[in-house]
Amino acid sequence: MALTTPPTVGFDLDMTLIDSRPGIRACYLALAERTGTYIDAELAVSRLGPPLVDELINWFPAEQVDEMADLYREMYPAYAVAATPAMPGAGEAIAAIREAGGRAIVVTAKYEPNAKLHLAHLGIEPDAVIGNLWAEQKALALREHEAAVYVGDHVGDVRGARTAGALAVAVATGPCAPEELREAGADVVLTGLTEFPRWFSDYCSDNWPETPAARA
Repeated sequence: MALTTPPTVGFDLDMTLIDSRPGIRACYLALAERTGTYIDAELAVSRLGPPLVDELINWFPAEQVDEMADLYREMYPAYAVAATPAMPGAGEAIAAIREAGGRAIVVTAKYEPNAKLHLAHLGIEPDAVIGNLWAEQKALALREHEAAVYVGDHVGDVRGARTAGALAVAVATGPCAPEELREAGADVVLTGLTEFPRWFSDYCSDNWPETPAARA
């Protein structure tokens, strides 16, 4: 029997909903200046996705990483939020879910308060924001919110979706190439969120034929 309620859709944040490279680059450069430690900010922003501490271990002794992570998160709002734009199609993707009567949530490895600052600054209003979760850990929030779909740009996002039993929709807007995302197990690979509303309408037509999205 066809369901009449469209799904909850989860989204990653960095390089999925927002292009956080300019802001993170600025924050790393400020952290380097503050601490007198060399950080290759261009290299760091080319591999966004994993938790902050996984990057900081490349630049600081292990015993300083937690302290530097706290300092980075403290500095982050001043350097990163205003400098970070939305990814093309981000607002339209959220709107497509809302217009269908569904829910949109954000599940990210980013420090949750800073994730919320980004979304508020850009006027993106998901139904829930859950931070501090990476890769398979994201399944905890996806299951709690009964997400049927998870959208992300990294192979870690694909692993999180599959662990949760959600459809893994990848966008090739981050550090992972389409082939890498497919090899990781992505069910769908889009070039970006601008393709999401059309895909979501088709998905609803196949699975929730009585929803507004399916009739659009």
